[in-house]
Amino acid sequence: MTGEHSSKQYDQDLEDIRSKVLLMGGLVESQFSDAINCLRTGNPEQAEQTIKADENVNRLEVSLDDACSHLIVRRQPAANDLRTIMATIKVITDLERIGDESTKIARAAMNIPGRGVTTINQYGTIRVMAESTANMLREALDAFARLDEKHAAQIIGKDEVVDHEFRSIMRNMITFMMEDPRTISAALDTLWVAKAIERIGDHCKNIAEYVIYVVEGKDIRHTNFAAPKPDAAPEAKQD
Repeated sequence: MTGEHSSKQYDQDLEDIRSKVLLMGGLVESQFSDAINCLRTGNPEQAEQTIKADENVNRLEVSLDDACSHLIVRRQPAANDLRTIMATIKVITDLERIGDESTKIARAAMNIPGRGVTTINQYGTIRVMAESTANMLREALDAFARLDEKHAAQIIGKDEVVDHEFRSIMRNMITFMMEDPRTISAALDTLWVAKAIERIGDHCKNIAEYVIYVVEGKDIRHTNFAAPKPDAAPEAKQD
């Protein structure tokens, strides 16, 4: 009976951690959405609030890392249980970094009012890429919640679409800067934002890879994993 009780307590502790990880995921989802909205509106007050929201994400990261460490010490998990905890720790790190990238986007949005009139529609430029990445984040969290390795594999394939959109934006911004030096500041801001979004896509891909690691016991990082490949997105258009 003692072993059964210990197992139930372990399962409860692990479920509590998973619930808080998903809470953290909801926070970074909102932070990313708010950061992109700041880019659309150029509202500095909203940008400040988005940046400040990162403090809550950072506190959750510290709290969850501590909880995972204590769970390992107390329960000494092995095999799949240990894989689950180790993968969860890595997911926590990726979520915190998504929060950091969202903060970078909000900081860039604060520069918009000071740029004056520009021919670059910054929000229009990154809108499609941001929507693709937001979908990746939502689906990665869903795959983690359900431990759905098939869905996770599909998410990994979608990272190529985000990378394609980033390269398209980079080419467009280089063209703007070459044709009109007055656009350099705005174009660089847009590039920093696009790079932050591309990095968020990478972190979503990481989360999906950890789901496969937990379910199948395979570490597919830095391998030629044959993820389902969605059709490449069309070239980003300027609004």
